Amino acid sequence: SQVSFEEESQNPPAVGHWKPLMPSKGNKEESESGCQDAGGVHDPQSMEQLNVSRLRSSSVEIREKGSEFLRDELHKAQKELKLKDKECERLSKVREQLEQELEELTASLFEEAHKMVREANTKQAAAEKQLREARGKIDMLQAEVTALKTLVITSTPSSPNRELHPQLQSPSKAGFRKGHGRNKSTSSAVVSAASHNVAPEPVSRECKEVDSILFAEFQAWKESPTLDKSCSFLDRIYREDVGPCLDFTKQELSELVRVAVEQNTLTIEPVASQTLPVGKVAAEECGGPKKCALSGLPRTCKHRIMLGDSGSYYYISPSCRARITAVCNFFTYIRYIQQGLVRQDVELMYWEVMRLRREMSLAKLGFYPSEM
Repeated sequence: SQVSFEEESQNPPAVGHWKPLMPSKGNKEESESGCQDAGGVHDPQSMEQLNVSRLRSSSVEIREKGSEFLRDELHKAQKELKLKDKECERLSKVREQLEQELEELTASLFEEAHKMVREANTKQAAAEKQLREARGKIDMLQAEVTALKTLVITSTPSSPNRELHPQLQSPSKAGFRKGHGRNKSTSSAVVSAASHNVAPEPVSRECKEVDSILFAEFQAWKESPTLDKSCSFLDRIYREDVGPCLDFTKQELSELVRVAVEQNTLTIEPVASQTLPVGKVAAEECGGPKKCALSGLPRTCKHRIMLGDSGSYYYISPSCRARITAVCNFFTYIRYIQQGLVRQDVELMYWEVMRLRREMSLAKLGFYPSEM
């Protein structure tokens, strides 16, 4: 074939016995006699070349089959790689979808929990108000019953109470007292009952108006939320609310409390739930059940705080607890906003921040719920 011929022309000659082109005189007769003896036998050199050409053609055929086999394997590997790429792409899409659903579920659960907490606080405040009103009515009724008992006891057959029996009074005195003779205690009880039973005036609904400066600062902070107090939004709140709210008599401890609140490492627990030995508690705690560690004033302390993992506890009064809790609630909410867990309108988030600021303002002025 043409391929075999080209390869033969390019490759070096096969190794074999070399014979001179011009035989020598001494060997001329031998060669002639050898040719005559061989008769019709082929030349060994031509046979050897034929065998080499056959080997070369078979090697070319093997090489072609090998390259064809490798091409098939390469195609198979490429197809498998494409299938694996498609599977990886599908799995990545599934993972992104699951992450998005998980994030949305977390945000909705947080909003629902926040809503339930607000509703529970509203219901608790209403129940406490009704309880106070009921206790006031009970006290009023008890005072009225006591006054009536006093009047009945003081009126006996031997010495009847003329205030209860106007017919026993003289006509002139009775005429003078007509329509006005009543016991003072009874009168006060009835008057107090009448004044207490008067329907209260309807409470006007709270009106709100967005402050343009505060709202602009909050919007700027919302674009890139951060806990760095150098921004105008947090700087104002630190100056107007957080700083005054955490400014206690014990300045050194107040600074430690502020740092712990900012780092979210402060723990508040009821004193009644303590399980530490008496000696260890006395050695580690500052203040006491009858003295506040922050204000230094004699107060009944129902809670204590721990700063980080220090292991040291400090008794705090209900007022100090209300101030610390108000600041912690504010930082918790803005951390949720920073983490993207609050999915609300900007104005609703603004009003929630204002509500938390109002709680801090009331707490620093000394107002706190009775359950504190």
